[in-house]
Amino acid sequence: MFGTAIRLLARKPKPKMKPIELKMPPEQTQTITRVIFDILKEHGPLTIAGTWERVQEVGLRGLTSKRHMKIVLRWMRERQKVRLLCNHVGPNKQFLYTTWFTKVRQETERTVNAASKPEHPRFVAGRPIVNVESTHKDV
Repeated sequence: MFGTAIRLLARKPKPKMKPIELKMPPEQTQTITRVIFDILKEHGPLTIAGTWERVQEVGLRGLTSKRHMKIVLRWMRERQKVRLLCNHVGPNKQFLYTTWFTKVRQETERTVNAASKPEHPRFVAGRPIVNVESTHKDV
């Protein structure tokens, strides 16, 4: 018991993360954040992949990669421009980015719930399972 307490107290705390500094001109930062904010506001809670697809559809030239977009989203989260939600259904987690003013739509919750429900055990791929015992007759 004392060994566990000493081990826990001997560990160093997690280092504080310094604030993210974007290495872009302020005008470019403003246009990128405005476009991402508008996408999240218009299309509701989105995952990183969904946000990246929408950004590519818009054709934003300032973002060089998906990793760059993640850094910008983290920067926006630090400044409380967007928030991160977690839909936890069963063993699956889904992290969604949204603006502070968007209400979480019921459609997203329904699609997450519908996708996580297993199929009925008597049906596989929409077809009924044939019971092996009922097909064989005892002689």
